[in-house]
Amino acid sequence: MARKFFVGGNWKCNGTVAEVNKIVKLLNEADVPSEDVVEVVISPPFVFLPQVKAVLRSDFAVAAQNAWVRKGGAYTGEISAEMLINLEIPWVILGHSERRALLKESNEFVADKVAYALSQGLKVIACIGETLEQREAGETLNVVSEQTKAIAEKIKDWGNVVLAYEPVWAIGTGKVATPVQAQEVHADLRSWLATNVSSDVAESVRIIYGGSVNAGNCVELAGQPDVDGFLVGGASLKAEFVDIIRSALVSKS
Repeated sequence: MARKFFVGGNWKCNGTVAEVNKIVKLLNEADVPSEDVVEVVISPPFVFLPQVKAVLRSDFAVAAQNAWVRKGGAYTGEISAEMLINLEIPWVILGHSERRALLKESNEFVADKVAYALSQGLKVIACIGETLEQREAGETLNVVSEQTKAIAEKIKDWGNVVLAYEPVWAIGTGKVATPVQAQEVHADLRSWLATNVSSDVAESVRIIYGGSVNAGNCVELAGQPDVDGFLVGGASLKAEFVDIIRSALVSKS
């Protein structure tokens, strides 16, 4: 089964109105593969979601960077899935390592978020990944499989889920998992899904890589058979993001 390449741009907590306009203009004018070849999703901070959605090219989608775990109410500072649906935002990133580490979001809490977002009609980029200490201890597969298991126990339909493997030690550090390292984890995850969910889900779900992806390393990473795209942080704020989108052309070629 052919899996469409997926490139997400996570702007994190960055940007001003002027900077956002500049980035969107760059993206709108970029010569990139068609949406038959690559699915592109841009994730600005909450305050810029309407601005970006209003002017971004129609073949690119928009994602929120988080959503609350249940229906809205007395949860100061949170954004509900219902609000995102109301704004016609189709995607949300959940379980990013920065939220897991800084805000202590557990595997179970992330899984509940994923399940609720899906139940409301959102598509989810669900993030998983190990720390440097866990990798050095040989615990990578145990960590990412436990994170994935928590999600698998809460959902039945994987059709609107993209798994983003982001080794914590590679996020914003300039260190990148080698293509061999990335492929190994992605293949292990796909095998875990085949054994514990279903062979159909394992074959169809897109597993993307995140962690200091840039124009210099994206082509080789994109060529790995189980790497179905990228979730890009810092480079998504720069012109090289266009080159990363173009790496879809060499994927599995």
